[in-house]
Amino acid sequence: MLASGQSGPAHDAAENAARATLPEPYDVTEQIGYLLRRAYHRHLAIFQEHIGDPQMTAVQFATLCALERQGQASQKDLIAATAIDQGTIRGILERLHARGCITLDKDRHDARKVLVAITPAGRALLDEMIPRARDITHRTLAELNPAEQAAAIFVLRKMF
Repeated sequence: MLASGQSGPAHDAAENAARATLPEPYDVTEQIGYLLRRAYHRHLAIFQEHIGDPQMTAVQFATLCALERQGQASQKDLIAATAIDQGTIRGILERLHARGCITLDKDRHDARKVLVAITPAGRALLDEMIPRARDITHRTLAELNPAEQAAAIFVLRKMF
């Protein structure tokens, strides 16, 4: 027989059951949002270091790529294609327009709608940057083996 204060199998089982109902401590550094944000910030740092144009941001580059792929597009189309919010896309378009990379024209059927198109200068800049962008993707994923790289891309695509 066990003396008072000692444990035995029944006591251990009850104690383990009680511990199992307690919530795990919350560690923000193990949460998906935190990890995605860290990965994105790492990618942005690599992008800025290797893109070769200090004025070009990742979201500006994504916008030019969307315009190259889609042709002329509305702001709404660009928001859908790039996952950039309305407030941010306006500033991006203003900066790309000021650099001569895009044109901004009113839609002749709807004066409230602005149509955006890439210019020859924007295409030339994009052509120069695409090899660097491929290298940036490689550098971002460099810590992963080829199977992990494929899995990471697969999982991230599946999330949206």
